[in-house]
Amino acid sequence: MADEAHSLAVLIDFENLALGYERSGTGGRRRGAANKPEGSFDIRLVMERLVDKGKLIVKRAYADWGRFAQYREVMHDAGIQMMEIPERGMTGKNYADIQLSVDALDLCYSKEHIDTFVIVSGDSDFTPLVSKLKENGKSVIGVGMKDSTSDLLAANCDEFLYYEDIIKGPAAPVVPLATIPKAKRPAMNLLVEAVEALQRENKDVMYSSAVKDTMKRKQPQFSESSYGYRSFSELLQDAERLGIVTLRTDQRSGTWVVVGFAEHQK
Repeated sequence: MADEAHSLAVLIDFENLALGYERSGTGGRRRGAANKPEGSFDIRLVMERLVDKGKLIVKRAYADWGRFAQYREVMHDAGIQMMEIPERGMTGKNYADIQLSVDALDLCYSKEHIDTFVIVSGDSDFTPLVSKLKENGKSVIGVGMKDSTSDLLAANCDEFLYYEDIIKGPAAPVVPLATIPKAKRPAMNLLVEAVEALQRENKDVMYSSAVKDTMKRKQPQFSESSYGYRSFSELLQDAERLGIVTLRTDQRSGTWVVVGFAEHQK
């Protein structure tokens, strides 16, 4: 697991993301859009997608929160630290960009365990920051809106995720709920989400330990014993019996490996 679990610092240029959303008029069907301001983008889905990448060690969003007061509850519930930045007209500069960059470099030099930085913005002004982080051996992921993201910024990141793709979500397999005892459905749904996440990250070999760690990143309170299983291996074997996933045994370690979803679900 050591070389699989990345430690992420997520730094959000909130004004850029909010204004980019408003200009794009992004709409349509969204996954789980409850508990967010009406007509606004869903930061919760962004954070859920980033959890697929590893542990979110730092989560900060920079804005004049007096202008975006409707987001305070959502940000608080997501565990994001709201960094108060004066309105641009009061300073004559885009102070949020400056503070975000300063904090990113401070974390880069002082927190060696953070190996991945996520810059949530489409602003080309962050391109030099991205280059400097990469010079120091850090991976950089960008997140932004398609219509308002600079091509230069996107090209310089190691990976760039578009909000429009995040809210679409993957084509989820059809879990045969009728065959799953009601008390076990939350665990099986979480298992499906974890396998989907590992597949999105192109993990060809999904060891049981990686699957469980992904489930716990998504829901830290998860415990297989809460669903009547004596071990995580027992949960996986039950999921295979129920026709959700297929398993094989790793020849070297003897542990379970999730091959993928059962054939009838594809």
